[in-house]
Amino acid sequence: MKRIEAISIIAREAEAQDALLVGNIGFPSRELCAVGDRPENFYMLGSMGLASSIGLGLALARPDKRVIAIDGDGAVLMNLGSLATIADRAPENYLLVILDNGCYGSTGSQPTCTSRRADLARMAEGAGVSEVDLAATPAEVRVGLAGRGVLVVKVESGNAEVPVIDLSPEEIMERFMARSAPPSPSS
Repeated sequence: MKRIEAISIIAREAEAQDALLVGNIGFPSRELCAVGDRPENFYMLGSMGLASSIGLGLALARPDKRVIAIDGDGAVLMNLGSLATIADRAPENYLLVILDNGCYGSTGSQPTCTSRRADLARMAEGAGVSEVDLAATPAEVRVGLAGRGVLVVKVESGNAEVPVIDLSPEEIMERFMARSAPPSPSS
């Protein structure tokens, strides 16, 4: 399965769940924007490894909202500590989807350790994440998106030909904040 196919499924399911969606830096965010742009999507620009942490923070701040974060294998390898924090806090409303293509796709497809021995699902389990699922087909992705914890999706390497996101960082932030802020208390 191509990464953009998995992202398309995630985008549709996030919309159906009225979920806030955090997209990993680089091509994954560009692909997300191309297949399912909406104000509830937060596109990462310039902060590799932090989609999992930002998603967790959103889930903790908004326990009334479903939150899905999309991260890549290379990004998660840069921030493995987030898996332990996700396990420790274990919010019911949070799912981290790791798209594992075995390479740093946005910088030239240099191989990551997952292309050899590293196993992110086992790392998540070792960190204490109670719900860890694997997916390699569209049907398995759909089933996994109903859960919480961590979903590792095996995808092919390669980037889709999609345009650069035509929103400024300020525009991304402002429209996302307008949709992710808690409702104001009534007087």
